[in-house]
Amino acid sequence: METSVKEGKYIYCIMAAADLPGGTKTFKSLGIGGRDDEIYAVVYSDIAAVVSNSPIVAYSVSRENMIAHEKAIEEVMKEYTILPVRFCTIAKDEKTVKTILEKGYGKFKDMLTKIEGKKELGLKAVFNADAVYGDIVEKHKDIKRLKEKLKDLPADKTYYERVEIGRMVENALGEEREIYKDDILSALSPLAIETKTNNTYGEKMIVNAAFLVEKQRETEFDQKVDELGAKYGDTLKFKYVGTLPPFNFVNLIIETGGY
Repeated sequence: METSVKEGKYIYCIMAAADLPGGTKTFKSLGIGGRDDEIYAVVYSDIAAVVSNSPIVAYSVSRENMIAHEKAIEEVMKEYTILPVRFCTIAKDEKTVKTILEKGYGKFKDMLTKIEGKKELGLKAVFNADAVYGDIVEKHKDIKRLKEKLKDLPADKTYYERVEIGRMVENALGEEREIYKDDILSALSPLAIETKTNNTYGEKMIVNAAFLVEKQRETEFDQKVDELGAKYGDTLKFKYVGTLPPFNFVNLIIETGGY
């Protein structure tokens, strides 16, 4: 005998809703789960939760599910200040959603005020070690001297010395990466309300950062990124992404079972 799965309300985000007092609103994106569920706002006072119908299940952290979750949030963000809610937050019904809004009203309003008029901008910087290898050798005289000493000697007779050169170059590259990282962050962080540095991945990534920037300073921030790109030329490759949901600056966890 099959056990039916209960239906609930999947919560994507909390939004400012001063223009929706007592009303509602639907959005273009479709809900998580591939059922074409409508995404809409459940309003309480001047805030709302953006939800869709959903079975009460533990969604896997798959690419498909994460994209559905994030696309819904991005759609709402085109018009409203939002607080992203943690992935796979499901309330048992609309009444519970309204209770969550009522009991968390003060906290949600404070967080919305903090985020209002600001946007998250993301920057990754990848280091091109090959582009600076020659500069490293020229800058570090001990490396240059050792290379000159070995250049006419057979490789099989100088194995350990060449390993040492490799170690010295790697250490020097590490120092260069830190210099570039500090320069990038010191140039951009003053233009942001808040900066968060995330873990880098791979040997070549030196910066993986998010910046919470006031909308009126976005153009200035864009120009500074362009200046850094021109300054470092082939040495660094930048990946710059604008107008992201503020995932790095809002960590909204709602324990729906407590309502």
